[in-house]
This record gives sequence, C-alpha cells and structure tokens, in this order.
Amino acid sequence: MKWILALCLLVSSHPIAGDYVLRGTGSMNENDGDRPMNVLLLYADDWRYNTLGVAGNPVVETPVLDALSREGVRFTENCVTTSICWISRATLYSGQYLARHKFKRIGKNFNVPQNETVYSLMKKHKYTVGHVGKLGLNVELNRRLNFDFYDEYEGWHWKRIGDRLWHITEKNTADALRFLREKPKDKPFFLNVAYYATHAVDTDVRQYMPQRASMSMYLNDTIFEPEDTYDKMPYFFSQENEGRNRWRWRFDTHKKHQRMMKNYYRMASEVDTSVGIIVDQLQKSGELNNTMIIFTTDNGNFHAEHGLADKWYPHQESIRVPLIINDPRMDDEYKGTTNDAFTLNVDLTATILSAAGVNNTPNHDGTGYERTL
Repeated sequence: MKWILALCLLVSSHPIAGDYVLRGTGSMNENDGDRPMNVLLLYADDWRYNTLGVAGNPVVETPVLDALSREGVRFTENCVTTSICWISRATLYSGQYLARHKFKRIGKNFNVPQNETVYSLMKKHKYTVGHVGKLGLNVELNRRLNFDFYDEYEGWHWKRIGDRLWHITEKNTADALRFLREKPKDKPFFLNVAYYATHAVDTDVRQYMPQRASMSMYLNDTIFEPEDTYDKMPYFFSQENEGRNRWRWRFDTHKKHQRMMKNYYRMASEVDTSVGIIVDQLQKSGELNNTMIIFTTDNGNFHAEHGLADKWYPHQESIRVPLIINDPRMDDEYKGTTNDAFTLNVDLTATILSAAGVNNTPNHDGTGYERTL
C-alpha cells in the first residue's frame, strides 16, 4: 500500500512556495487500518523558533519535544501570518488570513461562521472535540457546535482553585488527561492543549513565574544578551513604543535579563514535561500509534533583540515559530528530518482537517496534508 503525505503551499498567496512530500512504499500499521487519525494539537504561547533544544538552543531543555522531532518532521522556516495572539489564533481556528477573518481587535467581531471553525468541522465529522487552556479570542464560541469538552482559562501563572494552588501548566496537563480519560473510546478525537506558557503575566512585575520545582534549572547558565540597537530602528519607534516599554520591564539590566530569561526557559521546560505526560497517557491507552501530534505556537518573542520585548513586528524573532509534526503513518526514512520550506500557520487548519478526511473548504486560505493510498 503506497501513500503520499504532503504539505502543499499555496503558490498564489505565499511569498515563497514549495512542497513537502513524504513518499513511502511500505504498508501502514495493520492495527490502524483505515481509522480516522486522532489529532493532538499542542499549542503553546510566545515560543520563538529556537525555544527548543533540538533547534540549537544551547540553554533550554526540551527533551520530549526534541524526541517528537526526531520521530517526526520539524519545519525550520515556519511563520505566523500576523504576530499577535488573538489574530494568530483566529487564523488557526478559521484557516483564514486576517484580511479575511478581520479579527483585528480582541473580543470584537469574530465573523467566522460558527459552523466553519476547525473545531466545528471536526465535530461535524464525528470527532470528539476538546479544548483546554487559552482560547485567546475573548469571544464566546458556540459550545454545541464547537466542543464536547471545554475548559478555557488564561492570564495567570498561579491561581487557587478550590482547595488547591495551581500552576497554569499543571492545570493544562490535568485537564488534558481528564479529556483523554472521559472521552468516548469508539470515536476519534481532536484535542487542543492550548498552553498559556511561556506568555508573561504583563501586570506582574515578575512577568514569568515558573513552578517551584523548576527553580533549580539553569542556575549556572549565562543567557546571551543581544546588543541594544533600538536607536537604529525607524524614526517612528519612539521610546513609548510598547515593545520598548516591555523591554524595560524585562531586559534593561543584565541581572533582570538573566532572571527573566531563566524563568522563561523554566516555563518552556515545564510545557515539555507536560507534553511527555500527555504522550505517555496516549501510549498507555494504545492510541499513540493512531494519533497525529502537532506542536506549534501562536507567535514568536523578542528576547531583547532590536531593543524590544514581546512580539508584533515582522522580524524573525517575532514571526518565526516552531512546528513539529509527528505522524505515525510516516515511513522510517523521513523520521527525524527537517524541512526548510516556507510554511505558515494558516496551513495548519487544513492539516488538522485532513486527518479526519475533511476536504479543504472554499473559505480556507491554506492547504495542508494530503494523503493518497
């Protein structure tokens, strides 16, 4: 049985285009048959392309994500179309560029039809659909049309819920496991584990607040500090620019830069640990060999490059983000490879839908995995 797995980029709409094709002559796992693929989307926040050990970062420890990359494909030139949280998320949920979904202001005018979101389309095709963590829109999606399991929260790192003090990544993990335990066993699933980490709590002077067990990590590391080149930015980048303001919050002294970046990396490593727990549960339940795992993020992050912090601007640090796709249908010769083709987050919607055998709809701007037997 021959198969082709392709990530096809739109020549007409992408600045650079190319095809990523995985070709194999072997049979698919006989236990998988023609069952629809489960899809696990691991959707982190504010990770740039090299917040991964496997991407060459000399400090951060991400052994689980590194292993997923070695078993799958890592796209090295993956970018978001618009480096703002809610716009990037609206693009993922709709499969559309900002110019079409028009979700410019958080909480205002998400005009995508409720029955055309990626959640709704997966649910329509008999998937059990779950979302845990950050939705990021500040608008209410129709629960009946979009979700079977929904627990949305963001904006904090530590919070007392009931009689327990939770770290948000711990809660992401617990909710993902609860979905996996409670979902029907006779249906495929789509789960978005939407981590809030490594997003800062902007209103807290500490910005990044990792779990206590992580505080021993990176103590003896020295984090590279980019030169402050803000005075070379165009004239309209005033000292009141929000990216410059946040640079002062996080990076305007050596001591502060070291503290902030170590806590940022600690929170990234906590997400990595969470991913390992979730993947281990899929292994235990016998579902891992029929689950496509996607790891990506909503936008990148300045770590003081150009004298800036956070995102928004079309520099590499802001728009270029990780993308790892681990598909059990992949032939061994393609496992652990990297692909340097230019890919965009607008393609992920169709990639997710393709696992369910859903054809790309006319309202989607991207294209994704196509599988031919």
